[in-house]
Amino acid sequence: MNTSRTTLLITLTGPDRPGVTSRLFTALAGYPLSVLDIEQVVIRGKLVLGVLLECEGPPDLTRIYAAVTALAGDFGLQAEITTGSGSSGDVPARSGRLHVTLLGSPLAPAAITAIAGRIAASGANIDRIGRLARRPVTCIEMEISGGDPVLLREDLARVAVTQGIDVAVQRGGLHRRALRLIVMDVDSTLIRDEVIDLLADRAGCAGEVAKVTAAAMRGDLDFAAALRERVSLLAGLDAGVLDEVRGQLRLTAGARTLISTLGGLGYKFGIVSGGFVQVIAPLAAELGIGYVAANELEIAAGKLTGRLSGPVIDRAAKADALRRFAAETGVPLSQTVAVGDGANDLDMIAAAGLGIAFNAKPVVRDAADTSLSVPYLDAILYLLGISSDDVTDVEPG
Repeated sequence: MNTSRTTLLITLTGPDRPGVTSRLFTALAGYPLSVLDIEQVVIRGKLVLGVLLECEGPPDLTRIYAAVTALAGDFGLQAEITTGSGSSGDVPARSGRLHVTLLGSPLAPAAITAIAGRIAASGANIDRIGRLARRPVTCIEMEISGGDPVLLREDLARVAVTQGIDVAVQRGGLHRRALRLIVMDVDSTLIRDEVIDLLADRAGCAGEVAKVTAAAMRGDLDFAAALRERVSLLAGLDAGVLDEVRGQLRLTAGARTLISTLGGLGYKFGIVSGGFVQVIAPLAAELGIGYVAANELEIAAGKLTGRLSGPVIDRAAKADALRRFAAETGVPLSQTVAVGDGANDLDMIAAAGLGIAFNAKPVVRDAADTSLSVPYLDAILYLLGISSDDVTDVEPG
């Protein structure tokens, strides 16, 4: 049976100083109080500290207020104490929590207004707000309760489009931080280039390859047929060009930071590509990526034959590779992340626990759990709840 008790909300605001929290609880230790909730935020050196307490009997408000105001005076803070009645059972449990992550460059006040308005209209409540990154993108994260993740994701996605920002809605709790395998597409995701185009330039057939690519985009050719036709145009190209092209690849900004940071936290990485293993496998080894699936170019007498060796890595094969990498690492599919930009990545994105569309085509953005339109691959860290302050100090990618 719940017994009615008195609750006290103590709020301290002002310049942040070392020792405020310790001194406050030292001052409160002599009273029959129990802590129900506590939140502390520091923004540009300004402190907001709130403590919700429950008193087993009538509180000695005069002495408590004197102790708190004396502490506040010592630290140059303002103090406020409000009382209420109820029981510990009246404090809402934070179950069914969701994380709403907002990224913008810039992140305008109107965007936050629109997002917060839709959250309120859905019947959900914002419990906490914190900053994860300040530059080159601004990222804030809201912890909310009482929202339906599917409906809220759809609703906020529409707001994101009109406001020109990225929004991710994910379930909270330990599951979010348990994502342990990241599988990425390569062309226009891990790197800024398209390997087939680089090879076509060297072979003098860039125009012909572009025509086949356009036909595939129109739906006149499926991926496998288009790939084989483009590879046939490379026949006779010296195999040494593959190493030259690999040296020409440009990593997407933030790639090294993403891989280094998550690698230090025990994450595993894989890459899957409709490109070619002879080009991307050495890159994977350099980056410390342990799992690779890509097409293999047939080589004879030091020349490309214009054919592929082995099966084509297409849309279905990418999803199969994700499942195989997960099995080999012992990671459940629910704890995987897939990142891609094209229709060839749709099955992989659907199979993963978290599917991310990175600067993707509209059909991919619509199908993914969330999308990023900023040109920084390490923005994925923020979707995992890792702030820029936590990022490993490495040379930018």
